[in-house]
Formats: sequence, structure tokens, C-alpha cells
Amino acid sequence: MPKLIFTSRYLKDAPAAQLKNYVRYIGTREGVEKIDESKLSLPATGNQRQLITKLIRDIPQTKELLEYTDFLLKPTIGNASELISRVLEQNVDLIGTRRNYVDYLANRPRVERVGEHGLFTDAGEPVILKKVQEDVAGHKGPVWTHVISLRRKDAERLGYDRASQWMALLRSKRAMLCRHMKIDSANLRWYAAFHNEGHHPHVHLVAYSTKENDGYLTKPSIEAMRSELAHDIFRQDFANLYEEQNQAREELKSGAEDVLRQKLEELKNGVLVNGRIERMMTALSERLQNTSGKKVYGYLKRDVKNLVDQIVDELEKDKRVSELYQAWGKWQNEIILAYRNDPPPLPPLSKQKQFKSIKNMVIAEALKLDGPHFSFEDAHAPEPEEDWEPEEPSERENLLEPDVLLEEPELPEEGEAQNRQEAFHADWTKQYKLARKYLYGGNDVEQDFSQALVLFLAEAKTGNALAMYDLGRMCADGLGCEADPESAKDWYRKALTAFLVAERTAKERKLPYLWYRIGKMYAAGLGTEHKVSGTEGAGEENLGRDYASAAAWFSKAVSQNHKYAQYSLAGLYYRGQGVEQDFSQAFLLYQLSAKQGNPYASYELAKMLGDEIGTDPDPWQAKEQFEKAFTGFSALERESHDDKLQYRLGWMLHTGTGTEKDDGRAAEYWKQAAWLGNIHAQYALGKLWLANGAGDPKQAVEWIKKAAEAGNGAAQYAMAKIYRDGEHVSKDIGKAVNLFTLSAEQGNGYAAYQLGKLYLAGEEIPKDVQAAVRWMEAAAEKGNSYARYALGKLYLCGKDVPYNKEKAVFYLQASAEQGNMYAQILLEHMGSFHNPSAFLAATRLLHRLEKLFREDYRKGTGGVSYHIDRKRRRKLAEKKQAQGHKRDDHEPVQQVY
Repeated sequence: MPKLIFTSRYLKDAPAAQLKNYVRYIGTREGVEKIDESKLSLPATGNQRQLITKLIRDIPQTKELLEYTDFLLKPTIGNASELISRVLEQNVDLIGTRRNYVDYLANRPRVERVGEHGLFTDAGEPVILKKVQEDVAGHKGPVWTHVISLRRKDAERLGYDRASQWMALLRSKRAMLCRHMKIDSANLRWYAAFHNEGHHPHVHLVAYSTKENDGYLTKPSIEAMRSELAHDIFRQDFANLYEEQNQAREELKSGAEDVLRQKLEELKNGVLVNGRIERMMTALSERLQNTSGKKVYGYLKRDVKNLVDQIVDELEKDKRVSELYQAWGKWQNEIILAYRNDPPPLPPLSKQKQFKSIKNMVIAEALKLDGPHFSFEDAHAPEPEEDWEPEEPSERENLLEPDVLLEEPELPEEGEAQNRQEAFHADWTKQYKLARKYLYGGNDVEQDFSQALVLFLAEAKTGNALAMYDLGRMCADGLGCEADPESAKDWYRKALTAFLVAERTAKERKLPYLWYRIGKMYAAGLGTEHKVSGTEGAGEENLGRDYASAAAWFSKAVSQNHKYAQYSLAGLYYRGQGVEQDFSQAFLLYQLSAKQGNPYASYELAKMLGDEIGTDPDPWQAKEQFEKAFTGFSALERESHDDKLQYRLGWMLHTGTGTEKDDGRAAEYWKQAAWLGNIHAQYALGKLWLANGAGDPKQAVEWIKKAAEAGNGAAQYAMAKIYRDGEHVSKDIGKAVNLFTLSAEQGNGYAAYQLGKLYLAGEEIPKDVQAAVRWMEAAAEKGNSYARYALGKLYLCGKDVPYNKEKAVFYLQASAEQGNMYAQILLEHMGSFHNPSAFLAATRLLHRLEKLFREDYRKGTGGVSYHIDRKRRRKLAEKKQAQGHKRDDHEPVQQVY
């Protein structure tokens, strides 16, 4: 039985006296005698039984009342009295002329009074009983009478055993009455009284419109009012229904929630092996390939819709799905039964409106099958750059910097450099320092690349190796001139020669500085005999690097306690370049350099302390060293305005390393570095602006484009996606393919994977299976789990390439070891299906259905959405990093198949 009874009667053309008496009755019940409480538990009298039999015959709806159930369970005088009273009150218009009924009305307990009578209405409206009687009696149109009844235990528990609680509830429901009775608010009149009966406290409510023949009430409206009142009265019960600790409540003896959660977990990671669904999915795929127009359920022909429905109903036949659906239906009924006597039967799953989206999911899966294109399980996966972080400045890149970060060496004696004229030297002359100011800008000099170029050229003519080096950098980056890699290499070659000659003739006090500068050029591969690239974008494969020679030159400078040489040699020991790898030696050299105030060394020390490399872990000391590094970098940048320092400071501000996180300040540093041609900063600034919307998206794309054109692999990958998706630019698949290729050739596994997808799908470029496999294999070699899975499925399907079980197992195992659940599923059920794609489609439908059930359950319990958006993914990534996971620009933060 429902917990709340709500009955409505429509009094039309009732005699005025009858209406008047009804209003007086519900408001006063004057003159009745109270039933002797001591007799209430005695068996019902013969007269009561006769009257009840007559009531059931005359008014069959009597059997639907809560009071009738109570009387059948315990046929006492008290329960008989409650039942007779309720039937007579609710049907006063039918029995008003029958003496035996009317006589009984005179023998009821009194109403709970509010002032002189029990009637109440809207707040602030006085209720004069006589006037209300006259208004109702004189009304020409229909009058509705509603009775709302509760069990005594529910009324006491929820506070509805007193008139004040009912008054507050009904006064808040004026809009409900207007809406469902179709009465304008200005015309609605309603009055109510609370009868505090023994077993079933109830309220009588009279409502009508002052406008004659206005308003009407339908059965659905009556049900809607019952539902709304039940939700308000039992609000706390509904809240408790969703709490785990209240599972043992009497109303939830069935344990519906426990069963529902258990079934959800069973379905979550399940596998669906069903040959019938595989065949039907394949048939649906063929039908959809020949269907024009929108491929969504509402637009399909009836026969195709029927096939979709059959697939959904076949899903329901799976024991796990069936049990989950039944548990869900039982859980729903626990709520519905609070206000309905007859919850609707559970329809077939294909007819269940709350899960109708599964139909379009079936269609989406079928569209991937057996068509002209290979299906990818990562179709809706976030791509690796979605949760973007800028590249951490690597210590190796420091070897490529011009020497703007170093302390100025001791100046030559007055006139010393000028007297040498064409002799090679490495002196910080006035003209050289002025050229540097124009290059980087300063407090008293505005940045001017053209002027810097002129001054560096003039200084280079004097044989200054420092100016030659800076000219190499300007030609490489296109600062003040067109980018010219060949000229850059020529200037670096001249600079190295000049440094070597200057070293042979320099005074002793200058030697450590020159040894360090020569070591830097060998380590960076600048000016050496082999083919080299410019100062930016030099790859790991640069054949011009000579780490052994670099280590030898650095060691000479270290013997003289040169702090930058200590730092550079430490890096070689850390990476095992030119020397045998030795983390302890690297840590010692970093310590020596950091003690002399080198912020780069402090930064590397902090990383080693945090990562437990070459030393015991010390997080507090690591934090202190990061803070020293940030302070030191800031001081150096104020003096030099160097772009690499600006990029590094921006990165530390963006990630909150050694300082508070501040993307605004990070963007300012990156903007300055970007104008200096720093491709890392250009890429970082562009991605940051696109991610947070703080800057002009067109300018953001331009920065990424410049970095891509300069050879930055990450920027090439990002720009390729922009062209592929047509975001902020006109869509251009040709440019996308070209940039993906350039990035992939630099070792970007995700770019190789995207190329493989494009060539294998053959949707926007001609299909090329050989090229697809080649790029997929390149991505797989880089550890890309998506590529490994795609290759495994490709060889298992045997459609675009010959069937090869051995290769399929090899790639699927590699992908499964990286956490790819679907790769693991294929391996475990390799002999259980005919079509891998159809099998996976059925399994995905199983999982999607589980998510629909879980989402509906969470919504019903006031939980949060199941969908994880970009912000949530970023928070999860930050949490992982805090737990020690490595941050990786090109690593997606969660596996999606």
C-alpha cells in the first residue's frame, strides 16, 4: 500500500445546504461525543460491520483506503470507526440524504481547532466560518474536495500530526493547485482543516475558482499532485533512501540499493560473448551503410529501428543486465510506492524511456563495424595535448645558450682589445656590452635586433669570439635578419676558432672562462667539424656534439673552481656523456656550483634530492634549493633579459616550482622570450592562451605556428591537430599530415599514431595501409599503447592486412601491459568470437549500459555526474604527480579505449 492517500471529488450541482454543512462539518464537528478510548480495542460491533458492508457495496473504492487494510488486519471498534468516518467524509455528496450515514457523522471525535474553528487558508487571509459557508454554498461552479491521509506513525515521525505543519505545507502549494486544477492564481480559493484521527491523521481541502465554470482536474493531474505532496512530506525519507547507512530501514527490507550497486560492479568490467548480438550488429552495420540522412534512432526507418530494439532487448537477456535492470526497477519502485498504489510494470529495456540513449549508442557502435574504415576504440579519448603542460627546461639545453647568464669575466686592461685589432680575443668591450643590451633590452636601452646585429658585426671584425657566437645565434633564430642556418654554422665555426686562438694567447686569469666557453661549444656541437644545427631545436642525434672534448675542457675549468664549468661537467656525469655516468660525482659538482650561487646548479640539486638520485631523499632541502633557483634566475633575468631564463621562469611560475603558481606572470615571461625567438616559449605561450582563454586565440595559434616552423616537435604536433580539426584556422588535412610527419620524424610517438590513424581510416586522405602500418609501428616502438592495440586488432581482424595471430598477440600483450583493458579482453577471449570488432562493440555496449544505469542512480541520489571533464582530468593528473608519477607532455592522464 502507498504511504500517502490522496483522493479528489468533483462536486457539481450539489445542493447549497449540503455544501454548507460539509464546510461546517470539516471545520467544527460541533456536538459530537468522544468514543470511549477503553473500547477501541474491542471487536467491532454488529452495527459497524453491517455499515461497513453497506459502504463497500455502495462505494467500492472503500477497499483502496488505508483504513480498510487496517480493519481487515484488526477488525476492532477503533479501526471500524476510522474506516466508516473516512468513507463518509470523502463521499459526503453521495450520502448527505441518507439518514443512517448522516447520523453517524454526528458521532465523531472533534477536529483539532485553530482559533474558534479548524479552517485555514493562505497566510494573512482571515477565515470567517459563516462567510466561507455562504461563499461555498452560493458558488455556481464546481467545487473540488481533496483528502490527504497518512499513517499515524508516519505523521508523528515527520511532524504531520499537528495542524501547523499541514498549514505550512498547503500554503506552499498554491502554485501546485493552480497548475494542476487549471485555475488562475487570482481566482483560486481554498480552505482546509486537519483532523487528528487515531490511526490516520488527515486533511480535508476544499478548492474552487471564483470564476464560474473555470478549471478542471484530470486523473494525471491528481496523480501529479499526489506525487508532489508525497515528495515534500517524505523528503527526508527519500534522502535516507539514498544513504547506505539506512539500508536496513523497514521500507527497504528488499535491500534494493545493495543489489543495484552489486549488479553495477558485475557489469562494469564484464565481457559480452554473444554470437547473436555480433550477427545483428553486423547486419545493422550493413543496413546503416546503405541508409542516407542522419544516422540517429529518430530518423531511421521502422525496420532499422526494430533491429536496434532487438539488439537492446538481446542485451537485456544477458543475466547480468537482466538482474541489474530488475534491481534498478525495484529501487525505482521503493520511491514510487511512497505515493502510488500501482507502480507501472517494468517494460522491456528497449522501451524504457530513461535509457533510450542506449539505442543511439548501438547505432554508433554499428557504424564502426565492417565498413570501409578501420575502427578505433580511442575515438572519444582525450588526445595527449589536451591536458597540456609546457616542457620542463632540460639541463642539456643550457649548453646551447649564449653566454648572457654568466658573470662578466675580468675586463681587459684599457685599450688592450683595440690594440690587437684583427687578433682573436674574447673580451667584454663597451661595444660588445652595448650590442648585448640591444639584443636583450635593458632598463636604459630598448630592444633593437637590427642595431644589435650592426654592433655585433662591427665587434666581430675586431676578432671578438663572443660577438661571433652571438651572430651565430641571431642568424639561427632570425633575429634582426632572415633565419639562415648556413650563416649561423659559419659564424659558430669562426667563434670556436677564435676561442681556441684566444685561449692560447690569453692571460692566466681568463683561462677558466675560455675553457668553459670552448667546452660549451663542443657539448652543443656548435662550430665543430661535423654537420650541426642552430642554437634552437638541435636534436639528440646532432652529430656535431663532442662530449669527450667538452668534458676535457670543462675539467680544466673545474680545476680552477669555475662554477659554470662545475655545473656543465656535472650534467655530463649525470647523463654519462663523454664520461662514465656517475650520479654521486654529478651531485658533488652541483653542490660545489650551487654554493657559489649558481641557480642552475641549485635547480638540478633540488631535482636530485627529490628524485633520490645520487643522494638520500630530502624533500625540505629540495624545496629550499628550488626556491633559491627561482630567486637566482629572477636576479639573472633582471640583468640579462635572456630568453631562456624567461622561459624557465615562466615554467616555474606555471607549475608552482620554487614559487607560487601564477599563470599571469608565466605568460608575461613567455611573451618576452617568444619575441626573442625562443621556440619553447612560443609554443608554451600559445598553448597556455588556448587552454585558459587569457589571450587572443589567433595570436596563440601564430605563436605555435612559429615554433612549429622553427622545428619544435611538440609545436608541430599541436599545430597539426589545429589544422586537422579546423580550430581557429581553416581546416587543412594536407598541412596537418605534413606537420604530423615532421613531428613523428623527430620521435613523437603520438604524431606517428595520428598519421597511422589517418592513413588507415582513409576518410580525409587516400587510404594507405602500408603507410599506416609503418607509422603505427613507429608509434608502437615509442611505447604508444593506442598504436600497439590498433596493430594487434589489425592483425587479428585480418582485413586490411593478412591475419597474423602471432603479431596480434605480441602487440595486444604489449598494450595490455600498459593497462589497455580491451587489449586484455581480446587476449582472454580470442577463441570466443567470430568478429573481433563486433565482439568489442557488444562489450562496449555492455559497459555503456552500466554507465547509463550508474548515471541514473547517481542523479536519483543527488550524486555528481559520471562524466569526467577536462578540469577533473587535470586535477587527477595533478594528484598523480603529487603521488610521484612523472609529468609528461605527451602522456594522456587517463586511459580511454
